[in-house]
Amino acid sequence: MLTIKDVLQSKSSAIWSIGPKDTALKAMEIMTERNIGALLVIDEEHVAGIFSERDFARNIISKEISAKEVLVEELMTKEIYCITPDKSVAECMGVMISAHIRHMPVFENKKLLGVITFADISKALLEEQKIKIQDLENYSSCCDSADDY
Repeated sequence: MLTIKDVLQSKSSAIWSIGPKDTALKAMEIMTERNIGALLVIDEEHVAGIFSERDFARNIISKEISAKEVLVEELMTKEIYCITPDKSVAECMGVMISAHIRHMPVFENKKLLGVITFADISKALLEEQKIKIQDLENYSSCCDSADDY
């Protein structure tokens, strides 16, 4: 069973963030530069929320607000879902699907370890399935050759 810890070990340890008093435009510039879909909002070493492309689109674009003037704290998602590294990848996917989220911070003993994305989880589950299929194929071919005796 793959765990969130396994997924974190297979990806970059970089954690991209922004401050709550930064502008939505600055947040989008960082996300564009890093090719990521969300930033953690860090306020005095505390995760205050998450700012995603979805937050931007639903507020800036649809309400015609100026991205140069509005602050991240006004648009960020304040109630975030978190997970611990010992949880299974399948459990994480279940939470992400039911909560309709694509990014989830990983904490252990109140320490931020990283951010897991829906793409990270999907990739891990696909790899796990490939391994299971390969194991079954190997087992099947082993059993087939045993029939020759």
